[in-house]
Amino acid sequence: MRVMAQIAMVMNLDKCIGCHTCSVTCKQTWTNRSGMEYAWFNNVETRPGQGYPRRYEDQREWKGGWTLTKRGKLKLKQGSRTWKLLSLFANPVMPTLRDYYEPWTYDYRNLTDAPLGDDYPVAPPRSLVTGEPMAVEWSANWDDNLGGIAEHGSEDPNVVKMREEVGEKIRFSYEESFMFYLPRICEHCLNPACVAACPSGAIYKRVEDGIVLVDQDQCRGWRQCVTGCPYKKIYFNHQTGKAEKCTFCYPRVEVGLPTVCSETCVGRLRYLGVLLYDADKVTAAAATRDEKQLYQAQLDLFLDPEDPEVRRAAERDGISHEWLEAARRSPVHALISKYRVALPLHPEFRTMPMVWYIPPLSPVVDAVADSGFDGENAGNLFGAIDALRIPVQYLAELFTAGDPVPVKASLDRLAAMRSHMADINLGRIVGEDTAAAVGMTAKELEQMFHLLAVAKYEDRYVIPTAAMTEAHQLEESVLQSGCSLDYEGGPGMSEDGPFGGGSGRKSLPLVTIESFHAMRKQQTADTVEEGR
Repeated sequence: MRVMAQIAMVMNLDKCIGCHTCSVTCKQTWTNRSGMEYAWFNNVETRPGQGYPRRYEDQREWKGGWTLTKRGKLKLKQGSRTWKLLSLFANPVMPTLRDYYEPWTYDYRNLTDAPLGDDYPVAPPRSLVTGEPMAVEWSANWDDNLGGIAEHGSEDPNVVKMREEVGEKIRFSYEESFMFYLPRICEHCLNPACVAACPSGAIYKRVEDGIVLVDQDQCRGWRQCVTGCPYKKIYFNHQTGKAEKCTFCYPRVEVGLPTVCSETCVGRLRYLGVLLYDADKVTAAAATRDEKQLYQAQLDLFLDPEDPEVRRAAERDGISHEWLEAARRSPVHALISKYRVALPLHPEFRTMPMVWYIPPLSPVVDAVADSGFDGENAGNLFGAIDALRIPVQYLAELFTAGDPVPVKASLDRLAAMRSHMADINLGRIVGEDTAAAVGMTAKELEQMFHLLAVAKYEDRYVIPTAAMTEAHQLEESVLQSGCSLDYEGGPGMSEDGPFGGGSGRKSLPLVTIESFHAMRKQQTADTVEEGR
């Protein structure tokens, strides 16, 4: 057993309202510059829909992720090294700008400069890529709120698979339609296909926290990573000639802050925490022959941070006490491994994704109540799940490679939680029957309710700050032992001044990392604070 740790994310789809705040703040932080106009590290898709880029989930077309050889070994779906070499300069399975969408702005100057006349002037769309007038035909969320469902809904790859497997089960007439929102970021996989696909070795997975990054100095712009990623969450910057992707906001995570998309989410649907896993078993788990067993195979990779043997092995493998404590309190571990309500996105891609989702259950209570029955009764809820407007089979195509059993088990637990908490709030007799029916205890249902419904900031984001602690200890040791640069007139003799740390005379001790935000405020302020 080789224990490794990773920062992972869980999103509760029951709470997503499709406001796109996460997308906008991520855009402003990471891709608001020339060459990345079309790129959205975080996007929110309406389901059913084709997604972004268009039909990205259809790996028969895009050849992303992994597949198995006849001998049961993993290989990239995009082909051999020879094939990749031959397709370096003309890749036939890479999405074009049209599959994403051609970004545009509006010629607002036409509104102010148009000559007087009987017609109202308009602001025609212009391409942000060429600057030429264009017709808007697609966008990053063309299916928003079922906007194009009548025309494009049947082209959703998950709907296509359902039609192939179980026949016509979804109709896109208004009165029979359903929808939910699916926020997506890079999955920061345990077995990332993008890393294996890169000819330059520019993409790597960090040992300390599992975040997958692109080395901009090493990247040569071959774009094989775009094909290799089955989630299509790597983008080519046509200005710099480099690949770029979601960084999991690693500068924030390193100082104990959540990602920008998590911090700004108005629905509070995102959870961040540490997962421990056995790195020696990743390849074998990804090579599980039966696609429907991949969810369980990945679940078996995760280790229990309360297990003394796991803790000893983790300490042996260099995982610090702070990370072990964060793993023990991790909301992600609780939702994935303890309560088992979170599921991976398309495990059949065999990349072992580390951004998991709690499937939506919202319509079931109202649907039961509208039929004249108690919408909070456990028996009624369990019976109604199979008849949900959101078909269980559709959710299974998204999260469990078509196996409806884990999806129904997750929905049953969520329904049991609602029923149990309704009994408590309405003063009914509360027993263990509802919890026992889904393999849980009443206490676990209440703990799960606290995490999903009323958890505070520090409960939703349990991010270890071991790096901060080590930096703090290093600074304190420097204060005690002195610095080799602290000779008379040397660079270590300068002090804090009006332009930030190290810009004035010697009068104050070194500023520890806990004062990072105060330092930033001081360095960017127009005036000097009193007493400084």
